[in-house]
Amino acid sequence: MLLLFMTSASLFSCSKSSDEEPYLTVSSQSVSFMPEGGTSEPITIEANSKWTITNLASSWLQLSKLSGTQGMDKTSFTASANNSGVSRSAVLTVEADNGQARRITVTQTANLYPSYNVSPKAPDATGMSSTASELAAKMTLGINIGNTMEALGGETAWGNEKITEEYIKFLKNSGFTAVRIPCSWVNGYLSDTSKMKIDQAWLNRVKEVIQYCVNNDMYVMLNIHWDGGWLDENISLAKKEVTNAKQKALWEQIATTMRDFDEHLIFAGSNEPPADDAQEMEILNSYHETFIKAVRETGGKNSYRTLVVQGPSTNAGLSYELMNKIPYDAVPNRLMVEVHEYTPSQFCFLDEDVSWGKMVFYWGAGNHSTIEPDRNPTYGEEDAILESFRKLKEKFVSKGIPVVLGEYAAMRRTVNGKHQPKDIALHNKSVDYWTTFVTRQCKINGVVPFYWEVGNVIDRKNNAIRDQAMVTALKEGIK
Repeated sequence: MLLLFMTSASLFSCSKSSDEEPYLTVSSQSVSFMPEGGTSEPITIEANSKWTITNLASSWLQLSKLSGTQGMDKTSFTASANNSGVSRSAVLTVEADNGQARRITVTQTANLYPSYNVSPKAPDATGMSSTASELAAKMTLGINIGNTMEALGGETAWGNEKITEEYIKFLKNSGFTAVRIPCSWVNGYLSDTSKMKIDQAWLNRVKEVIQYCVNNDMYVMLNIHWDGGWLDENISLAKKEVTNAKQKALWEQIATTMRDFDEHLIFAGSNEPPADDAQEMEILNSYHETFIKAVRETGGKNSYRTLVVQGPSTNAGLSYELMNKIPYDAVPNRLMVEVHEYTPSQFCFLDEDVSWGKMVFYWGAGNHSTIEPDRNPTYGEEDAILESFRKLKEKFVSKGIPVVLGEYAAMRRTVNGKHQPKDIALHNKSVDYWTTFVTRQCKINGVVPFYWEVGNVIDRKNNAIRDQAMVTALKEGIK
């Protein structure tokens, strides 16, 4: 009886094995490389038979493993540098003895512009000891020098004075510890557009302004701002290659020029790049990683410099939802995330009634108008601000990733006389309350505040305060 049972079990087992469905899976159907090449993350291949990979691109593409037996295995791809001037691709076929086959598409972009990393230096940690979190703790209150270095047509084109060292000293003496410099590089500042070459005089001028800040122990965050939209308006698969090429060319030049500044200088890769879904977030991450890699490879102090990457649309809610992967940086603890805050927009900056909403003049508990109730907010008050900061703290700060509030401001509508609130005192109280409330949430949640200032609060010509109530509201928030 025992012999019969064992024989039957054996026959059943053989029958089950012979009936097993053939399978072959690959963990990714595409691999992409930047022009400089490198080695990919491993791809997992699983099959219930032997398998082989046919590689017809062996002149520039190598695999760590071209065949395997049944079970699970891995292979990595290594691409050589692509100096051909055109993108290239290859389709590799994975074939199993069980009759199954899969394809893996490998693509590599080309260098569309010259490399500007022509004099890389050995890493230099002198004056670069602070981690991103340690730097964030030192920047208690920041301010933008807005509508100046990013102005189309020149530094003074939008009505502000040229930045002087005396102005930087005035900001420091007024209680600010850091400045953000929005900056254009493409729109009017290229000496050779076909090569994305930045005018050396402009690089020197920006460097001079940074020197003013460093001389006065001010931290300074330098970015590529909207700059005509060459990045912000091209977060798409169709524009990914050329946008990454521009990002690389520009940051190689900026980083090389500013390389010898110590940790007082921080680079920010972009301004407000819009991304509304996972695919666009992945493309945006590629722009961030191009920025990081370009800066790091110039060497010197840039090997350790703290860098800032922007959340999608610099929106706290979208960043919480979509920014599930921090861009890769070979150097640990040197990245920050940037968001902006203009909630509710109808209160913060809307300067006329539009189809989707009316201007709001009043904000916050105890500040709603009975004179013109149609100018009170219907959304975006304290609870909304608190929720945004909760998300920032949970997603990033609590995990050791500092957050910069790179811009925030609410328009004081009594400045230019347009659309005057009927209750001016209550309006001004609302603006000051909003400013203090947001600034205080920064302090509570470990976020670095950079107030958006374009000349309405500070008189840059005479180095004087125009809006003392606003400065007081800012300082009240960091107490």
